[in-house]
Amino acid sequence: MQRSTNRVDTGTGHVVVIGGGIAGLAAAHRLLATGLRVTLLEATDRLGGKLMTGDIAGTQVDLGAESMLARRPEAVDLARAVGLGDRLQPPATATAAVWTRGELRPMPKGHVMGVPGDPAALGGVLSPEGLARIAQERDLTPTAVGDDVAVGAYVADRLGREVVDRLVEPLLGGVYAGDAYRLSMRAAVPQLFEVAREGGSLLDGVQCIQQQAAARRQTGPVFQGIDGGIGTLPDAVADAVRAGGGEILTATPVLGLTRTTDGWDIRTDTRVITADGIVLATPAWSASTLLAAESPAASVELAGVEYASMALVTLAFRRSDVAATGALDGRSGFLVPPVDGRTIKASTFSTHKWKWVADAAPDLFVLRTSVGRYGEEDHLHREDTELVDVSLRDLAEATGLAAKPVDTEVTRWIGGLPQYPVGHLTRVARIRDEVAKLPALRVCGAVYDGVGIPACIASAHRAADEIAADLAGEIIATPTLVQGTRSEAGQ
Repeated sequence: MQRSTNRVDTGTGHVVVIGGGIAGLAAAHRLLATGLRVTLLEATDRLGGKLMTGDIAGTQVDLGAESMLARRPEAVDLARAVGLGDRLQPPATATAAVWTRGELRPMPKGHVMGVPGDPAALGGVLSPEGLARIAQERDLTPTAVGDDVAVGAYVADRLGREVVDRLVEPLLGGVYAGDAYRLSMRAAVPQLFEVAREGGSLLDGVQCIQQQAAARRQTGPVFQGIDGGIGTLPDAVADAVRAGGGEILTATPVLGLTRTTDGWDIRTDTRVITADGIVLATPAWSASTLLAAESPAASVELAGVEYASMALVTLAFRRSDVAATGALDGRSGFLVPPVDGRTIKASTFSTHKWKWVADAAPDLFVLRTSVGRYGEEDHLHREDTELVDVSLRDLAEATGLAAKPVDTEVTRWIGGLPQYPVGHLTRVARIRDEVAKLPALRVCGAVYDGVGIPACIASAHRAADEIAADLAGEIIATPTLVQGTRSEAGQ
């Protein structure tokens, strides 16, 4: 018996995107551009995942991610495509500090994720002993890295632990909420991994990276925000998806996926939705559950992905109460090395960093702290008031800020950031190899190609393009397949 040719006659297929974070939304937006029919399903009642705005003292601010890398085009291009181009705004200042060894010290320049090319730039942050250890690096024999190596282990071997503990850890922690001694260099800092594979001096390699970057220096800012908050991007993409004919259903958890002779059945808590293709844009644990029946090998690999949890504590002060605190002047914020034993791991001075925040609340000073990283998540079990109090204590010690906030907001991101330990990219390759055996199903999101917004969008575009190609090839090449052929080919 021949399979239905309805899809062939119309030239369109139906793709269900599961997950309404920025990756799922970007996938839906991309799929619509290919002429496919799209339905997006989100389990919660809110779109955007870790991109979210909220209210603090009557002012809208980001309560999740607050900026996106602009030197990669994907996020900025998507913002422009959905009508936010005129609201893109770079940081008003990028002057940051490191709170270490009892003082706020200027963040050194001329490094790659904390790894210096010139140790002279590290005075004050590192001890004389730490600087002397770096000076020995060019005399060391090459360090073997194999297929992958932990960032912290490699850099400590070449330059000493102090560089890792005082610089690499806080910088990587700000991105991954992870442990530098576990994080994959190949996945987290690929340019350094290429240097390491070549052998020789790490200092010389970092200088080479910096020279290459200078030679191709792009104009424009390194990072961009959005007037009103990065958290406004998901809703803008969702509006564009709906305007393009896509359907978005929130509060619609997916309970199971089943292959059929014609495609897929997606079982929700209220009905079964049929689809020709699926983009799975969920966290690893959810993807693992949904793939357990149809791809046990991929499910097992996804179940092994670990996550870090964190909390953001947003504080609003009267600007007049903060004016006398000179340590806050001119800075975008500071990072905190875990080795110093503080509770907060960073603070962003939002009023300094984002002009739109300052303009929206001229009488307020808004800042936020972050608490928690991989392996150090006990703090997240504290009450909101405790997290506010400990943030205020650390801020007072770091900056001298003694004012009381007029409003506070604590946002917990439980399981917020996937971890990239040594061998992570090999795991990702295995997952994709197994998923590729399934007909017209792809995965995307922060698990696979990077945790930043542009990387998540690029992952979504890759998944959408591959699904579109799969369905286009099927529609053109197999209009008279008998039932069962598609299923058998995917075994």
